[in-house]
Amino acid sequence: MIRKLALGTALGALAAGAAFAAGIDVKLGVLNDRSGVYADLSGEGSVVAARMAVEDFKAKDKGLNVEIISADHQNKPDIGSGIARKWYDAEGVNAILDVPTSSVALAVADITADANGVLLDSGAGSTALTREQCRPTTIHWTYDTAALANGTGKALTEAGGKKWFFLTADYAFGHSLEENTAKVVEANGGEVVGTVDVPFPAQDFSSFLLQAQGSGADVIGLANAGGDTVNAIKQASEFGITQAGQKLAALLFFITDVHALGVQTAQGLSLTSAFYWDQNDQTREWSKRFMDKHGAEPTMVQAGVYSATMAYLAAVEALGSADDGKAVVAKMKEMDIDDPLFGKVKVRGDGRAVHDMYLYEVKTPGDSTGEWDLYKQISSISGDDAFLPMLDECDFTKK
Repeated sequence: MIRKLALGTALGALAAGAAFAAGIDVKLGVLNDRSGVYADLSGEGSVVAARMAVEDFKAKDKGLNVEIISADHQNKPDIGSGIARKWYDAEGVNAILDVPTSSVALAVADITADANGVLLDSGAGSTALTREQCRPTTIHWTYDTAALANGTGKALTEAGGKKWFFLTADYAFGHSLEENTAKVVEANGGEVVGTVDVPFPAQDFSSFLLQAQGSGADVIGLANAGGDTVNAIKQASEFGITQAGQKLAALLFFITDVHALGVQTAQGLSLTSAFYWDQNDQTREWSKRFMDKHGAEPTMVQAGVYSATMAYLAAVEALGSADDGKAVVAKMKEMDIDDPLFGKVKVRGDGRAVHDMYLYEVKTPGDSTGEWDLYKQISSISGDDAFLPMLDECDFTKK
């Protein structure tokens, strides 16, 4: 009897092992800034978000054996490209997540297409990801520079900020943000009275801010992000720029930036975001769990990593494989996605994930009731109004 029981147990264990081995192996690489100016808005928080997605998807119960690795691209295209090649060629990575810094993301998009992997980009802003450099293996999930322009740029111009001067981070993201915002400003009756390219990353904005101050602009548009935006706002405050009547437009501004500045300094700033932790019951529930794990409220980039990963895993489950990146992305474009953090999402033929965006204003110290109670919603922007129309040549559902 004991021998029969032992044999039965052994056979059961063997069958279980065979079933596990026959599962779908999925390897995800979170590639982002883990040590520089974008570390707070992406960094380790994006890894936490990806792990939460795997847990909430109940990947193991569905036969998906998911492994997550991560690396720091240091905001350098050559380093990011080297990591991406190694991941695809030698380490069996199926999809790369996050990738803030547009110059890195554009390089990784090309490598991903060559490797037939998947790029689930949440952190980069350049519209080129779904236009000039559209690829059948790219999903641009969270935001882009056109959506930011159609939010903050349009709102401030309509409110009377007709003359703009741009401080622009001198790389793909900054130039894309300046270009998209300038078009929106001009379309709404405004004009650009000057621009200056700022090295990326930068510590000292004094000479650039003095140029903007002397330009006679109503609005100084900060076409940068993360630590650069925080430093520029701090130094603008020291120069008394806003006190003298000019308005700052933080064209890409994250909750971690507001938290770092404090509401006393950031109050009244307008910003556009795809996500805010306190928006509804679902975002609050998820954000509480994220906060418990990470110690800060999630940025829209980190929320986007979670959501894109959930949709990706659903596509892999439906296909029964993660090996063919083009097929996985094509499946994601077929899906009706109702996401707990972003609401209804449709991935277009060009890889642009279309969803609502929101215009917020930073609360005053008197209105804020807690450390992370920082935004009040001004308006919502439909996805069709926020994002650029799809180019026919980038509709990969027709190819």
